[in-house]
Amino acid sequence: MKKTLLTLAIGSVMAAGVQAAPIAEEIVKGSFFPYDNGVPAVDAVKVGMVINAGNVDSVKEYLDPAMYQFIKNGDYEMKVGETTDFRLHQSYVDATRKYAGDVTLGEKVGEISAPGAGRPFPQEPSMDDPRAGEKLAWNFKYGYNWGDSAAISPFYWQYRDMNSGKVERQVKFNFNFLNFTRRTQDEPFPEITPNPSDLFRATYVQVLEPYDVKNTQLLIQRYEDDLKRDNAYLYLGFQRRVRRLSTGQTTDAFLGSDIMIEDFEGFNGRISDMNWTYKGTKNILLPMYNHNDMELDTEIHKDDDGYQMIAFGGKGGCFPNITWQLRKTHIVESDPIDPNHPVGKRVHYMDAQTFILPRNITYDRKGDLWKTFTIGQSHPEHHLPVNKGKGVAVDDSFSMVDVQANHCTTGQFKGLVDGSLTPASKMTVQNLRASGR
Repeated sequence: MKKTLLTLAIGSVMAAGVQAAPIAEEIVKGSFFPYDNGVPAVDAVKVGMVINAGNVDSVKEYLDPAMYQFIKNGDYEMKVGETTDFRLHQSYVDATRKYAGDVTLGEKVGEISAPGAGRPFPQEPSMDDPRAGEKLAWNFKYGYNWGDSAAISPFYWQYRDMNSGKVERQVKFNFNFLNFTRRTQDEPFPEITPNPSDLFRATYVQVLEPYDVKNTQLLIQRYEDDLKRDNAYLYLGFQRRVRRLSTGQTTDAFLGSDIMIEDFEGFNGRISDMNWTYKGTKNILLPMYNHNDMELDTEIHKDDDGYQMIAFGGKGGCFPNITWQLRKTHIVESDPIDPNHPVGKRVHYMDAQTFILPRNITYDRKGDLWKTFTIGQSHPEHHLPVNKGKGVAVDDSFSMVDVQANHCTTGQFKGLVDGSLTPASKMTVQNLRASGR
């Protein structure tokens, strides 16, 4: 007994004396405030210019290859907006200062020791680091996407024939997101307790209309341990029962759209499901803007608060009518470890300030371009009043274009960074059953 107490006492003293290696302030500033000393400025890209088929070759190096091809084909014209500062919430920056110095990767992809919260790897990525891509993937997973919790209510998806522009189907959803751990702004923090399953994050989806899929619900529970497979459940309203989704079903077309569950938010899977490769950092035009300054849709949704959603245009109505900013961008490739995965690889264009994924290109197993995903991001200070001061780049529009099928699915949002809309009780199988009655 005395030996045990002595061992514990020595261990406690040693633990108290161990401090996280401090992160240099210039590293934190470089990671979170890349535009403090000026925004990217090149002669070829001017704020206010419209990039079209006639001038796109002059700015080709500032576009991802899929977007270049859309513009070259005359499918879309892009207006350049001012590069703006998307500052994340101070609590997340402070958590990075406190904890990032003690973060280490394990031997396997998906293994990490990352105490506390914040951005795990604020250091600038290096082409000489064979695990740089994996570190950037962790920065996305542990990023401040939607903050600690948020909701999209409502959320409209339209399925479109790209050649005719016909809207074949419209589905109306509510989405909810909740972090159980690594919380920095919304109480309780740093984590929600009790959390007996040791969950990191959960996503809940409920279909509101049309009638044939009304009350279909999806619940994804992601573990803190990335090597554990997610729990994914589907409630089918017409069957009135919950069934567990197999791993393969997360790569099926979700409700007949052009999107798979694994596509959500740019990548909705485990770090350990992919090989990650850092391909370099460039200035790229990304779909980031001020919602209140954009062309808004006057038909699809009308709220008492006057909120309107982003309008769409271009070929088939498949492209958001927004401005694009020239921004520092990390380029990361992910290719599936599972040889039977339908995706050959994805190329993610990761905003270097927020670590969101506003542009993603998917190639099939033959290496041919398959799909291209645009996730428009609004500055929170130019959006709904509830989002002001939240330090979150607000997901605000999306377009998934299947270039092989000449088809697209577009999304129009009302994103609310409001923790009261997403209680932990919503992220349970019991809620699926109760909400489905």
